[in-house]
Amino acid sequence: MAFPYLETVVGFMIVMYIFETYLDLRQLAAHKLLTLPRSLQGVISQEKFEKARAYSLDKSYFSFVHDFVTIVLDSAILWYGVLPWFWKVSGNFLVSIGLNAENEIIHTLGFLGGMMIWSQITDLPFSLYSTFVIEARHGFNKQTIWLYIRDLFKGILLAVVLGPPIISAMILIVQKGGPYLAIYLWGFMFALSLVMMTIYPLLIAPLFNKFTPLPEGSLREKIEKLAASLKFPLKKLFVVDGSTRSSHSNAYMYGFFKNKRIVLYDTLIQQCKKDEEIVAVIAHELGHWKLNHTMYTFIAMQILTFLQFGGYTLVRNSTDLFRSFGFDSQPVLIGLMIFQHIIIPVQHLVSFGLNLISRSFEFQADAFAKKLGYAGPLRAGLVKLQEENLSAMNTDPWYSAYHYSHPPLVERLSALDEVDADGKKEE
Repeated sequence: MAFPYLETVVGFMIVMYIFETYLDLRQLAAHKLLTLPRSLQGVISQEKFEKARAYSLDKSYFSFVHDFVTIVLDSAILWYGVLPWFWKVSGNFLVSIGLNAENEIIHTLGFLGGMMIWSQITDLPFSLYSTFVIEARHGFNKQTIWLYIRDLFKGILLAVVLGPPIISAMILIVQKGGPYLAIYLWGFMFALSLVMMTIYPLLIAPLFNKFTPLPEGSLREKIEKLAASLKFPLKKLFVVDGSTRSSHSNAYMYGFFKNKRIVLYDTLIQQCKKDEEIVAVIAHELGHWKLNHTMYTFIAMQILTFLQFGGYTLVRNSTDLFRSFGFDSQPVLIGLMIFQHIIIPVQHLVSFGLNLISRSFEFQADAFAKKLGYAGPLRAGLVKLQEENLSAMNTDPWYSAYHYSHPPLVERLSALDEVDADGKKEE
C-alpha cells in the first residue's frame, strides 16, 4: 500500500494553521491590552500607544481573514487535484496555439504563466485592501493607485524576463545531473544568489525607488567617521525615497568585499531628528558586519539549500509520490513543488531555529553599538522607530518566540540598560 503523501501533507498544513491561529489569538489578546508594558510607561507616549494598538488590531483582524482564505485555497488545490488538472490544461492550451507541449521546458513555463495569473488574481484584493485601506487609515501609505499599478507591472515584467531562463536551467540540470545532481543544483543556486545580490541593488531596486547620495553635512561625516574607525570599506552612502510609497523607515547595507554601501530611508532621517540616533542605528548594522552575522547566515542558508536538494534527489523518481498528488508523469518543477510540501514540518522547525539565531544576533549587534558608546542614542532611536512605525507594544511571548526575527522593544531596551561587568550603567 502506497504511503498517503497527499493526506499527510494536507493534514499537517491544517494542523499548522490551527496552531498558528492559536498563537495569533494569543497575540490578539496582547494587542487588546489597554496599558503599556511597565518598562515602556513614560518612554512611549500614550497617544502613540493608542495609535499602535489600533494599527496592530487592524492588521491582526486582516491576517485572520487572509490566513483562512489561504489555507482553504491551498488545501483545496492539493486535495481536489487542481495542480495535475491545470498541468494538463496548460499542455492542451500550448498545443492549441501551435507549441510543443512534449517539451518539458515549454510546458513548465506555460504552467507557471497560468499559475502566476491565478496568484495575481487571488492576492490582488488582499494587497489592495492592505495598502489602500489599512496602511492608508493609519497614515503609512503614500502610494497612488497608478504608482501601485506601475510597480505591479514592473514586478510581473521582471518575473517574465528572469523566470524562464532560471527555470529552464534548473530543468536541464535535473535532466542531466546524474548522481551529482544535488551538487549541481546547489552550485547553480549559489551562483544565482551571488548574481542576484549583485544586480538587485544596481539594476532592479532603482526600477522601483530613487537612490541619491547622502548630502554633505554632519550626518554624512559622522557615518563615514564611524565606518572608518571600524575599517568598514564604505564606498557609497545613499538615501532612498521610501516616502513615495510608505512612511515606514529602515536602513540597510550591501555589497561584496571592499565595495560596501549603506542605504538610509528618507523616512528614517525625517523621523530621527538627531544625527546621533541615526548613527547609532548604523552602528548596530555595522555590528552585524563586524561580528560576521551576514556571513554566518549566508553559510547556514547555503547548507540548508544543499540539504534540501539532497533530499529532493532521494524522492524525485518516486512514482508513488507523484501519483499521490494526481500526476501520471514526473515533471521536474512539479517534483520540486511536491517536495517543498512534504518537508513543511522541517521548514517550520528550521524557521523557528533561524529566528532564535537572528534574535541572538540582534542582541549582539545592540551590544556592539553600546560598546562604541551609542547605548543612549540607540535606545532613543529604537524608541523613535517603534513609535513612528506603530509597532506592537505588547507582545505575547509564545507568538514572538515563534514569529519574530527581532526581539521585542522591551527586551532590547532591557538588554541595553543592563549594567556592565564593572558595575557601570551607560547613559
